[in-house]
Amino acid sequence: MDHLQTSPAYGQLVEAVKARRCILFAGAGLSMSVGLPSWSQLIEHMRTELGLTDEESDADYQSLAEYYRLKLGSIGALRSWMDRTWSVSEAKVARSKVHELIVRLDFPIVYTTNYDNNLEVAYDLAGRDFVKIVNARDLTRAREGCPQIVKFHGDFESDDSLVLAETDYFDRLEFDSPLDVKFRADALGRTILFIGYSMSDLNIRLLLHKLWRTWKDSGRIKDRPPSFVFAARPDRVRDAVLEQWGLNVLGGGEERDPEKTLVKFLDQLATDCGGS
Repeated sequence: MDHLQTSPAYGQLVEAVKARRCILFAGAGLSMSVGLPSWSQLIEHMRTELGLTDEESDADYQSLAEYYRLKLGSIGALRSWMDRTWSVSEAKVARSKVHELIVRLDFPIVYTTNYDNNLEVAYDLAGRDFVKIVNARDLTRAREGCPQIVKFHGDFESDDSLVLAETDYFDRLEFDSPLDVKFRADALGRTILFIGYSMSDLNIRLLLHKLWRTWKDSGRIKDRPPSFVFAARPDRVRDAVLEQWGLNVLGGGEERDPEKTLVKFLDQLATDCGGS
């Protein structure tokens, strides 16, 4: 990670984290780092449950989840299976260097699109207090100085909160739910660091575009706090698109393993921010 030390953008990130002005936004790569199933495994489970063959449909997981709800009346059984399958032991979370480093970096707010509770477990294991925010009611529990874990796409404890089926994603594209309003308010005045994303999620990409548009339309885009995406591997097309929306792409160097690359990056960031 020596190349980061000479990057002016990385220096801005370090200062924002040290000042506790940086929000972390964590995606599926964080969950897979502790061995949770991939989307392809979820797709295979739904296809089996629905009795679908390859010839009948090659739909993505959002469309399959929509069909699952139509056929069975709810996603309750699917949510229960995901909760069982996507849960790992406390011991496994305790061994996760990525989770340890996130807690150590002491972000004031952590947004995640993951449904599992591994972040919450990591904070518990470290003896750190936090507030979990899943819905409007939870917003009233937020308090100054206490880290917030915002479950942006829902939580296994509540079927209604899950953003999983196609209709759920379409509804969220309106960006008018309480959590969307909260994110816009949180993000407008702070730096954001995205980790664990391939940036192929249209919901997240549209969110980033709307945030950029808000600043552009304000006439004060030069005052926008810098934001960052950590990417384990370079992608010229992705990087150019994200940079036009005002995001700095920080690369992982020569390491080919995405998890090891993320650990090295967060470890370097914690060191440079004085995290112990």
